[in-house]
Amino acid sequence: MSKHIPRKRFGQHFLCDHDIIAAIVSAIRPQAGDNLVEIGPGLGALTTPLMANLTHFHVVELDRDIIARLQRTYPADKLTIHAGDALAFDFASLGTRLRIVGNLPYNISTPLLFHLAEFAPNILDMHFMLQKEVVERMTAHPNTHDYGRLSVMLQYRFDMESLFDVPPTAFDPPPKVDSAIVRMLPRPPEDMQAINVDTLAHVVSTAFAQRRKTLRNTLAGVLKPDDFVHLDIDPQRRAETVSVADFVRIANHIQPKENK
Repeated sequence: MSKHIPRKRFGQHFLCDHDIIAAIVSAIRPQAGDNLVEIGPGLGALTTPLMANLTHFHVVELDRDIIARLQRTYPADKLTIHAGDALAFDFASLGTRLRIVGNLPYNISTPLLFHLAEFAPNILDMHFMLQKEVVERMTAHPNTHDYGRLSVMLQYRFDMESLFDVPPTAFDPPPKVDSAIVRMLPRPPEDMQAINVDTLAHVVSTAFAQRRKTLRNTLAGVLKPDDFVHLDIDPQRRAETVSVADFVRIANHIQPKENK
C-alpha cells in the first residue's frame, strides 16, 4: 500500500509510537458492545487496536485518500465510515452512550470541542489527544494564567482529567508542540444549573474578551453596580478569578431581564 503523504491543511500528524498507542487504548478500555466513534482515524494507529475489542466501530474522516485506504483495509460490516467534516457532523445520529476518541487536528481542536459539547447528553465519555497547551487550558483552575473561556464552557459540561503527555517524537511528521491525552466525562444534567447556556456563553466570552480589565468594565453592558452587590461579587475582580459556578450565577441573574 502506497505511503500517505500528510496534508498540512488537514493538520495531519500520524501517531506511530506503539507504547503510546497501547497506553491510549488501555485508558479507553473498549468493550465489545461500546458505541465507539473515532474522529480522524488517519492511518489506523488507534483504529486497529480499538477494533480488536469492538463488535462494530464508527469513524468520521474528511480526507478522501484516507477514506479509500480505510475501505480497503477494514471490512464494511465491522467499520462504518462517515465521510465528512467532524465540525459539521451530527453525532446524535449515532445514538446514545457514545464513546468518542481521536487524535484531534490542532488547527480545529477548539471549535471541534465546542461542537462536541452540544452533544453532551448523547455522550458517555471522550478521550482525545490534543495539543498539551489546549489540555492545560481545558483543565485550568481559576486564578491561573491558563483559565479562560475554554476552561469555563467545557468545565460547565464536563469533568476533565489530563491523563499523560505525548512527545512530538510519537508522531510522523513530528509536530512542533507537545501533546496530551485528556478524558472528558459529561456532568449529570442536575449539576448544570444555567437557565440558558447561550446567556452563559455570552457572559463568559464578554468577561474574557479583555481579560486584564475588571468585571466592572467588561460586564458593564450586562451588570449594574447593584447587580454586583446582589451577587456578592467584587466588581474589581478579573474574569480569570471567577469560578464556573459564579459565572452561572451571573448568567442566571441577568436571564430574567433578557426575557422581558
